[in-house]
Amino acid sequence: MRPSEVVELGDVRSLARVIRWLDDAPEVGREVLKRVYHRTGRAWVIGVTGPAGVGKSSLINQLIRAFRSEGRTVGVVAVDPTSPFTGGAILGDRIRMQDHEGDPGVFIRSVATRGQMGGLSRSTFDIIDLMDAYGMDVILVETVGVGQDETDVARVAHTVLLVLMPGLGDEVQALKAGLMEIAHVFVINKKDRGDAERMRQELRGVLSLAPEARPWRPPIVLTDATRGAGLDELVQALREHRAFLERSGEWDRRRQQYAFLRLTEAVRTLVMQGIETRLHDPQVQEWIQAIAAGTLDPYSAAAALIERFGK
Repeated sequence: MRPSEVVELGDVRSLARVIRWLDDAPEVGREVLKRVYHRTGRAWVIGVTGPAGVGKSSLINQLIRAFRSEGRTVGVVAVDPTSPFTGGAILGDRIRMQDHEGDPGVFIRSVATRGQMGGLSRSTFDIIDLMDAYGMDVILVETVGVGQDETDVARVAHTVLLVLMPGLGDEVQALKAGLMEIAHVFVINKKDRGDAERMRQELRGVLSLAPEARPWRPPIVLTDATRGAGLDELVQALREHRAFLERSGEWDRRRQQYAFLRLTEAVRTLVMQGIETRLHDPQVQEWIQAIAAGTLDPYSAAAALIERFGK
């Protein structure tokens, strides 16, 4: 099988193989991506973020079921914390989402952050593009769930779903400056715990402070993911946001924004790859020692490194 055929064939095992290459043989994985990138741009990317423990994975389970009932194929990129021992994902979403095991229309991939900040991993972007090229209609991206710094998902997703739950208390206010500003749909999960309605009113109060000119007013949906309660209302809210994106021209604008992100991330990856191959160069080691001693600042060293090895 030629690399150019791996994704074209539409076989889940082939897709898994290419994604594995991104870690084990990056040059091969990227070569496949180059050859199939023209097939991207069709998938609806939905980011699912929020604090740990609010039920993001359970909610994704239900969303997979809902989209599959409509005949849509679904890809899931679940970003998990990194094991300090193996470097891999601590939590395996193939375990958490076993309901869909064996469904050829569902592909779930767990990836480790490997120290990357912002809630996503470095390989997330390539995996999203490969799932898109493979033909997934909807791609759900679950962030690691560490707090309000997880705003990278807003740069890759058309629709951002922020999941909260009753009992967060002052955390709602703390989130206001970060995640609250990037969400297109709010979900208050585990509504059976009580105070869900009061929390919805608090969220409405926070959202009312947003500029009136904001073209999209995020809805707030109450759910119980373990029982599927509120799922129909949530799916309808997601549909309405996609319709808004297409009607307003935001869908195309986001494609342009994503293209800029992909370019800058590709440059960063290739530059870092070039630097890492020269870490043992005597001159680089000399700069590192000088930075450690405080006799050279990192920006001057970086400029010198780029000037010397830029080509």
